[in-house]
Amino acid sequence: MITLDPTELRGKDMYKLLTGSIVPRPIAFVTTTSTVNGAINAAPFSFFNVVSSDPPLISLSIGRRKGSTMKDTARNAIKNGELVVHISTEDIIEDINETATLLPAARSELELTGLNIVESTKVSVPGILEAKVRFECKLEQHHEIKNDPGDTVLDFLIARIVYIHMDEKVYDPQKGYVFTENLRPVARLAGSEYAELGKVYSLIRPE
Repeated sequence: MITLDPTELRGKDMYKLLTGSIVPRPIAFVTTTSTVNGAINAAPFSFFNVVSSDPPLISLSIGRRKGSTMKDTARNAIKNGELVVHISTEDIIEDINETATLLPAARSELELTGLNIVESTKVSVPGILEAKVRFECKLEQHHEIKNDPGDTVLDFLIARIVYIHMDEKVYDPQKGYVFTENLRPVARLAGSEYAELGKVYSLIRPE
């Protein structure tokens, strides 16, 4: 067994270790409204998960650029208090990947894709028409995460889901079931690797 002390690892090595070990990770595809000129910014984030079902809360960890500069998504969500979170799926993952390109805040990453926007119901930020699942959200909490020297390195956002849009092929409203095999979510692995849905099986949890 290899043993490692986190304090002795370089930041890049710790990142590679964690992103290679904590897999697969769901990918949030997030739209926000730019604080610069109202453009629709879009970007994927794999440090993403559910926090609570009651209340319905999800979390996003958005790393800062060198010099502690906020990324557009974090700045927009914090300033405007709204965002739309989409589940990344096989049919749109290549377009989603294009939005990871670094662009000025005044430009929309959606210009690089074939994706279309659709008006939201309870927030001003539009969603992505082609997404099978989208959550309209309002910012619930924002926490600045600092490293040991005291530098702010990421923005941790907790967002409350205020409205939900589900493709009829992936959701049964009568039983409340999500058909994962129809959703076809994509997960993030390490480096440039992604994973699609593989073998699905059930285990009965002990009482």
